[in-house]
Amino acid sequence: MQRAQLPSGIVTGIGGLPHRDATDAARFVLREMELPAIPTLPRRSPAEGSIAQAMVGMQGITVGQYGSIAVDATLVDPLAPIVTDLDHDAFMGFRTFLALAHGHTGPVKWQFVGPVTFGMALMRAGVPASEAFESAVRCVRARMQHLLDAVSQVLPQSQQVVFIEEPALAEMMQPGFPIAPDTAIDLVSGALAAVETSAISGLHVCGMADIPSQLAAGPAILSLPVRPEVVESAGYLMRFMEQGGFIAWGVVPTAGPIISSAERPWRQLCALWCELVARGADPGLLRQQAIITPECGLASHTPAVAQRVHGFAAEVGRRVRDQATATRWVLGA
Repeated sequence: MQRAQLPSGIVTGIGGLPHRDATDAARFVLREMELPAIPTLPRRSPAEGSIAQAMVGMQGITVGQYGSIAVDATLVDPLAPIVTDLDHDAFMGFRTFLALAHGHTGPVKWQFVGPVTFGMALMRAGVPASEAFESAVRCVRARMQHLLDAVSQVLPQSQQVVFIEEPALAEMMQPGFPIAPDTAIDLVSGALAAVETSAISGLHVCGMADIPSQLAAGPAILSLPVRPEVVESAGYLMRFMEQGGFIAWGVVPTAGPIISSAERPWRQLCALWCELVARGADPGLLRQQAIITPECGLASHTPAVAQRVHGFAAEVGRRVRDQATATRWVLGA
């Protein structure tokens, strides 16, 4: 596992953005995020949805210009080569960011769908379970390597932070899940390991999922919502941070009405951290190894809302950094 080396309280994005203009989106992330998140823009085109983007270039699957998907399950072959065409509409946000970010030397973050969520999507499209998950694993690994190479070519000095997006893991412990939890963890672990050859790996599950299982997959960064249930896994999180792991705290809710200031998310984060400290967590590590994000993606909102949300996240990030600096000062570091 590559350890994250990032400033305390650094702010980045999670999931998709609502912009319909790729240039506007790229300028937004470069302007508003200390750790720019390469945008995916499903409202601009359904082809930029996470599943459609993963399917582009797979044998037996056709992704149309406007995100329509046609799957011939009889032609899907786990061993077939994966073609990544960055000129496809599915990668408009990605290639536009790289064009505008030329010369950027700081770290950049991007995300890609994980093999469990993608495998379940292939099953729903009619691919048999065994072939669906094998195809998903091979596709995710190949696609991420193509994208890692593309970013490195344009931004050779930028450290890449790559999040595996696995919303399906929120249902992993439910009856009827198509694969065993241990198998799901192994699939995600393999995808994270593929990232770590040249980047820092992160794992995001929108909503609450079993935290010990997520940590067992081995991410360098774990994305968590700021919710009271997190305290139940305090011991696991303490060990994770002691080993150098970072937590990306989803401080700003993105479901329902958007809050009007940074005060509420800041109070909720402080309250959660106080509970974790009461259970033995190191307050210094909580602050120093914290990344700040919205809770989930913002594609269902508007660009104005996205700017507000990231403004609130930036304010929380500044407060986290101020506290981390104060802690180091007190300890004489």
